[in-house]
Amino acid sequence: MTNLVRELKTLRKGRGVHAGRIVGRIGPSLAAACGITSADGSVAAKQKLVTRLTELVEQLPEDLQLAARAAFGLIPDVRQPLYQDRVTWVAARIDRDSRTVRRRVDEAVEQLAELAATTSPRADGGWHTAELSVAVALDQRQPEVIERYQVVVDQDGVNSIDFAAVFPVLRRDVDVHLLYGGTLQDRSDADRPGFTLVPAASLVRGETHDFAIRYRLSHRDAMRPCVLHVPERPCEVFDLRVRFEHDRKRFVRAFDGVMVQRSDAEPSGTVQPVDRAGEIHLRFRRLLPGLLYGARWGGAAACSVRRAS
Repeated sequence: MTNLVRELKTLRKGRGVHAGRIVGRIGPSLAAACGITSADGSVAAKQKLVTRLTELVEQLPEDLQLAARAAFGLIPDVRQPLYQDRVTWVAARIDRDSRTVRRRVDEAVEQLAELAATTSPRADGGWHTAELSVAVALDQRQPEVIERYQVVVDQDGVNSIDFAAVFPVLRRDVDVHLLYGGTLQDRSDADRPGFTLVPAASLVRGETHDFAIRYRLSHRDAMRPCVLHVPERPCEVFDLRVRFEHDRKRFVRAFDGVMVQRSDAEPSGTVQPVDRAGEIHLRFRRLLPGLLYGARWGGAAACSVRRAS
């Protein structure tokens, strides 16, 4: 475990997980903890590193999570080129001095190493999302949502892809139709439709696979006022379009890599203008697991946040 602590402290230097030539920054103990092999290129290695670190950070005590995320560069808005700059950002955020933040990071590193040594990586199913495109049409009697996925296969023999709708709706209030890409198995729960996509043939490493699904809601009130995506695995691009009922005065808030609150507090976001056609278009890049992306155009109580594939 001593080696892993040392390698984590090395990783947090400079730009953290966003450092150039990241493979050379990943020591053997850290590689083993993240399931990184010599066959992985730089992109795959970084994806495994970010996914495993995010998974471990989520298991830390709440007071250590912000310091750990910032230290390793796991917050999109905190990507300063120096570790000390990120420490200063956290200090200002929590109203503590930098020395306190460094102690928290050191404590987090010790606990991360222990967690990595005693827990197994979450099964990732052998794929990640290259692009998720979502189009929401609210200007009709029965609102529609179309989700288009392009996934990249990271290992041979992938026979299924689990995913969930990126908007909360009761399953009974929505008609679901797979447009292309295989066959669909329903695994929905009470709050949000969830599915398993079974491709026509087993997928192999390096292959891309496209599929699309259409949701048609039974009535306008069934669509809650948000599209919120908390990916469980890396996603390169999330493209979101929402068409309102020609209401340019509508208040919309966008979320680009926001930490999910454990309390009822409204997460921070930015105001997003609606164009002359009554639409918004958001495009998020390099999404990190466990963070919140998307838009809300209604009250906080109307939408629930849940992790999606």
